[in-house]
Amino acid sequence: MEQTYAGVDIAKARLDVAIGNKKEIKSFTNDEVGVDALVSYLQEYHPTTIVMEATGGLEKLISGVLVEANLPVAIVNPRQVRDYAKAKGKLAKTDIIDAHIMAEFACDIHPAPRPLADKQTEEIKSIMARRRQVVAMLTMEKNRLSSATKSVKPLIIAHMEWLKHQLKELDQNLDEQIRNSPIWREKEDLLRSVPGVGPVLSITLMGSLPELGRLNRKQIAALVGVAPMNRDSGTMRGKRTIRGGRSNVRAALYMSTLTATRFNPVIKAYYNHLLAQGKEKKLALTACMRKLLIILNSMVRNNRHWQYAD
Repeated sequence: MEQTYAGVDIAKARLDVAIGNKKEIKSFTNDEVGVDALVSYLQEYHPTTIVMEATGGLEKLISGVLVEANLPVAIVNPRQVRDYAKAKGKLAKTDIIDAHIMAEFACDIHPAPRPLADKQTEEIKSIMARRRQVVAMLTMEKNRLSSATKSVKPLIIAHMEWLKHQLKELDQNLDEQIRNSPIWREKEDLLRSVPGVGPVLSITLMGSLPELGRLNRKQIAALVGVAPMNRDSGTMRGKRTIRGGRSNVRAALYMSTLTATRFNPVIKAYYNHLLAQGKEKKLALTACMRKLLIILNSMVRNNRHWQYAD
């Protein structure tokens, strides 16, 4: 059966749809009537995947309606689509991404449909986002404290104490949300069974990486941004780097990997092996991040807790 891919460009007033390589773009009003018409139109083509960009919230209602209609939706990072279009020579720096480009992106890249988050997942993600903001503010205040004048220091210290209290409340709220959900609690227990994986990484993975366990090792590494990228040009050969992906997941994974290189026997052995081969510590740690992510991906896919035989 021939596969069909669609791209949906979302604006406040209009929805533009492209099907596969068809030149025609079908437009609908971005309201209740238009969205219903959009669903009916897409159902005629039985698309394998419908791609739309993460547009700061505009995509949530549309994706929700499409998922309810049993249509497969993949919400992608705009940077991924733009990089793809520029690489194909179809997009200049100031050009805008349209439905055609997203449909072509879907045809070539085949992004995996992403399950729509439930209300509890959205709530946990919201708490996690606020937690990251509070941690960032604490860090900034600590940096200011070292150079603050005598009269300002007490104000900074007072603000830091308030932020610490906020952080404690957020952590308690997160714990309560997880304990109230058997599914989340079971998944967290599985992730936390791995030495080095703490509450921050487990909650971040559950809230920000719903694809964990659904993709293969290469796909999950690329999605998070821990797959090495080439920096070659002609006869030049540059270092392999990582970029893109979900930065909040990568940040939490980095901190857990630091712990895992000390207390997780598999990651520790792999890290020491890479160092013995002459790898730089930063590159070795990045490789360990990828290995830890792949282990977690496999565990979730097979629903198996951590097992290690010496």
